[in-house]
Amino acid sequence: MFSTIKIYALVGESGTGKSFRAKFVAQKYHVDFIIDDGLLIRDNRIVAGHSAKMEKSFMGAVKTALFDEKNQRDEVAKKFQGDKPKKVLILGTSEKMVNKIAARLQLPAPSKIIKIEDIASQADIEKAIRMRRVEGKHVIPVPSLEIKKNYPHIFYDAIQIFKRHKRTGQLGPLPIVHEKSVVRPEYSKRSKIAISEQALSLMVKQCVDEYDSSVKIKRLFIKDDDMGYRIIITVDVPFGTSLGGTLYEIQQYIIDNIERYTGILIETVNIIIDKISDN
Repeated sequence: MFSTIKIYALVGESGTGKSFRAKFVAQKYHVDFIIDDGLLIRDNRIVAGHSAKMEKSFMGAVKTALFDEKNQRDEVAKKFQGDKPKKVLILGTSEKMVNKIAARLQLPAPSKIIKIEDIASQADIEKAIRMRRVEGKHVIPVPSLEIKKNYPHIFYDAIQIFKRHKRTGQLGPLPIVHEKSVVRPEYSKRSKIAISEQALSLMVKQCVDEYDSSVKIKRLFIKDDDMGYRIIITVDVPFGTSLGGTLYEIQQYIIDNIERYTGILIETVNIIIDKISDN
């Protein structure tokens, strides 16, 4: 639908400082709009969408960040149709997440992917992670007035960044280049709420049984990290099963169904064959 828009992506694990640096990336590449955690941002203003930071649960925040609701997607599409942007920057914890957001908003896949490690030092990344994990603080790349107007209940503080004099290297008195807002989401105050391993295991078993009941799960391992859930399944399969085609289709069936109904990201599904049976 918006095939002429050039998409940039800023990718990094949760809490590594993507939102803090989004405006600098947008300036460098002359990007019109920023998509960050369910919001569409232009010129220091929230122009469409709904902030994932307002959600009361972690799972709700994930769904909002992925533009799970049609009304949220339609609002962004309407803005794009009117403003006709040339470039858009999407922030995400992984390339998969960015691609999913782009697809849901009917945007092209990113033509340039910038990793947070490419634009921030390891020390800065570690500092950002500490702020997120210890204090539960998040950054939204718009001025405090914009957050106080739209989301006053989660506003915490503001960060102001000034220019340096070209000759002396000293700060101000010059205009503020960027102001960013620091917020504390409800779900951050309550700590992360994620789907339980038991519930996810039951969903995986249900998906495999629905797709091909002759494939039997022997063992199931689930790992949760900031990039998404990683699932390793050990199975017995009947003789004659297409080991390439069928197992790949089962992988996709698991990913598509769990992501559709829960909003969580499945980073990988690996299927290991333990035994080929005659039954």
